[in-house]
Order: sequence, then structure tokens, then C-alpha cells
Amino acid sequence: MNDYDLLVVGSANADLVIGVDRRPGPGETVLGSDLAVHPGGKGGNQAVAAARLGARTALLARVGDDAHGRLLLDAQRAAGVDTVGVLVGGAPTGVALITVDPSGDNSIVVSPGANGRLTPDDIRAAGSLFHASRVVSAQLEIPLETVVEVVRNLSPDSRFVLNPSPPRPLPTEVLAACDPLIVNEHEAKVLLGEAKVSEEPEDWARLLLAKGPRSVVVTLGAAGALVASSDGVARVPSVQVEAVDTTGAGDAFTAALAWRLGAGEPLAEAAAYAARVGAAAVTRAGAQESYPTAAEVAAL
Repeated sequence: MNDYDLLVVGSANADLVIGVDRRPGPGETVLGSDLAVHPGGKGGNQAVAAARLGARTALLARVGDDAHGRLLLDAQRAAGVDTVGVLVGGAPTGVALITVDPSGDNSIVVSPGANGRLTPDDIRAAGSLFHASRVVSAQLEIPLETVVEVVRNLSPDSRFVLNPSPPRPLPTEVLAACDPLIVNEHEAKVLLGEAKVSEEPEDWARLLLAKGPRSVVVTLGAAGALVASSDGVARVPSVQVEAVDTTGAGDAFTAALAWRLGAGEPLAEAAAYAARVGAAAVTRAGAQESYPTAAEVAAL
């Protein structure tokens, strides 16, 4: 029996959030709301989202020995995440500067900080966590060579889920391990580059699948998602909600999908559940604070 349903390897940031009437253009200054500081980072977000749903979750990450690092560790533990894999020191804790407009859309600038010091050596030293985990999830807010090392340390019976955000070209070795590769529209366009010859998400999914992943999921916001594998391509609907803040919704989707896949659900069913989790998350402000419990998802 695995000790963990999900091991998340990735970033942990302090989110510094300001609400704005509109985002500034080049050279422009706009006034915003009071500053709010929240625990975040794509890795930290996914770990909290999964734990809140009931998954046995561990986080492998690095934070600074500072107030932001303590905030992040406290938030993980409060959600029920095992932080045995969280390393402390080496650089200041990563920070994300986030502006949110009245429609709930956001713009984000990330200072990686300690996330950039999570190394391949750190991955190799955490071998016991990989062997104890049913599913391993990663993102690209940590060094790419570290993600490559994650793939090389996977247990033979574990499943690897990757959200390539922020997007960049991926080695064949990483693509071949993805089951699934999870992308939004922007990430799909970056990964496909000149190969994106269509405006249809189904075509993006097929083209991405041809690059080597075992499966692909394209998230479509309020329109839900679509899944692609050797069985074909299928749309997955979401539920309609009034969006308050989309920050971290994609991380909630990825965490829920990874957990349900690890529990044995087919890809389309797991994606449908994940779409409901993502929809619930956008109805509240913040990232980790917005993540629902399994009961809240069922009631949506």
C-alpha cells in the first residue's frame, strides 16, 4: 500500500495580491486595494488542494528561512499535507506578485527565490517519498533539470502528471512520462509553436499527444476541459459558476485530476471531477483559501 496518494514536487510561494480596477499598461501606475499575503506557488497550491479533498498528500519543495517560509509551512500542515519533504534555506522564499481585476482575471509575476534552488540532488535524496507515492505531480516553477530528475526517480508503479507552467520546450524524456500532460490554451500554444495550425482545442490535444505523452488534458476555463489518449479525444463539461478570482484554479484542477487518477478513475471521469473542483475554487478569493472539500464539490 502506498503511504501517499499524491506527491507534489514543485514551488511554494508567498502570493502578494492587489485588487485593481484594471491592470496597468506599460509605464502606467494604477491604484489598487490593500495588499493581501497568501500562501501559494503551484506546488504548494496543488498539495493543499489535494489534501483538502481527502488525498494523503506530501510536498517536496524548498522555502526560505524567513517569515514567508513559515507562513507556507503552517498552511501546508493546517491542510493536512505531510511536509517531511520541504527543505528550508538556501535563498529567500519565492514570491508571486498578483493583480486581480473585477472579472476575476489575474496577472502574475513570480520571483522564484528558494524554488530555483530545488536541485536534482534534492530529488535523489528523497527517493523514499517517490517509492511511497501512487501519483507524482510536478510543474515548471522549479528548474527543468530538477523535473527531469523527478521523472528518473519515479517508482515503476507510479503515475506522473505534469502541468508545464510557465511553459517551455520539454525534453522527450519528460514528455514520454506524462500521463497526462495538462495544459491551458496559453501553455498549449507555447508548446506547439508553429505546429499550432488550428484554433480547435481538439487539434491541439492531438498534436500534443503526437509529441509523446501517454495522455493530454487541455483545460478550457468555464468551458470545462478535453481529454486525449489512444482512446481518442473527448470534451468534459464544467458547471457554470460566477467567478470571483481565478488565481490557483488550474492548480486545484490538476491536484484533483491527479488524485482521482491515482484512485483508478478513467481519465474523462477524473477530468470531469477536476473541472468541478476548479469551478468551486473560482467562486472564492485567493488560491489555497478557495480550495473546496470533497463535500463542497459534491454539493456544487
